Amino acid sequence: MKDIKRAMVLAAGFGVRLRPITDTTPKPLVKVLGRTLIDRAIDRLHEGGVETFVVNTHHLSEQIHKHLKKRVDVEILFSLEDEILETGGGIRNALSKFRNEPFFASNGDTLWLNGSQDAVSRMARHWDADKMDALLMLHSTVDAYGYQGLGDFDMDPLGVLSRRPESELSPYLFTGLQILHPRLFKKAPEGPFSLNVLYDKAIERGKLYGIVHDGEWFHVGTPRALDEAEDYMRKRYSGIKRR
Repeated sequence: MKDIKRAMVLAAGFGVRLRPITDTTPKPLVKVLGRTLIDRAIDRLHEGGVETFVVNTHHLSEQIHKHLKKRVDVEILFSLEDEILETGGGIRNALSKFRNEPFFASNGDTLWLNGSQDAVSRMARHWDADKMDALLMLHSTVDAYGYQGLGDFDMDPLGVLSRRPESELSPYLFTGLQILHPRLFKKAPEGPFSLNVLYDKAIERGKLYGIVHDGEWFHVGTPRALDEAEDYMRKRYSGIKRR
């Protein structure tokens, strides 16, 4: 299939659960082992073949713009939001920048380490535009660092996703990394809305798929979880130069 060369990085949010850090620093610019979360996400995507990044901003947007303009290895386009449009609205607002072709989308604070294979390249190989509206990178709910929730999805043997039954523990959580087809946004609502609205419609059509990540994934939603991620990375890569 055709390589996926563009990605959306969601970086507009307030990072409420990471306060007071995010009162003065946007969450994507919070550092783990000396490198910002958004740079780590862009690094991983670029290693997987992505060349152009669309970054939406709102909270402390000038800091993110100033920081990312220093990068010369990739093309970065900005989508400034006057209001928080949430995950679905933020992507819909920038949809024209993807030329009606499938694209990666990543939360600006998503932190993952590759396993036996490069996760981004593996997702691109797995992507099938004929049968998928979205392909989500999942992770084992019980093995995620810093995560305390019940998970998000069940998955059948073919990779088709369904929602976690209420009050039950599901095997997989959504990591924040995905491939989306623009047709997913057909008849999407105006203004702010969550991607979950579109996931549910894709589930009804049998077009929401998942692939399980074989490396580590870190939930960095709280100061404690951030400290745990930093501690893990420091121990794992002590004395090793690694982005």
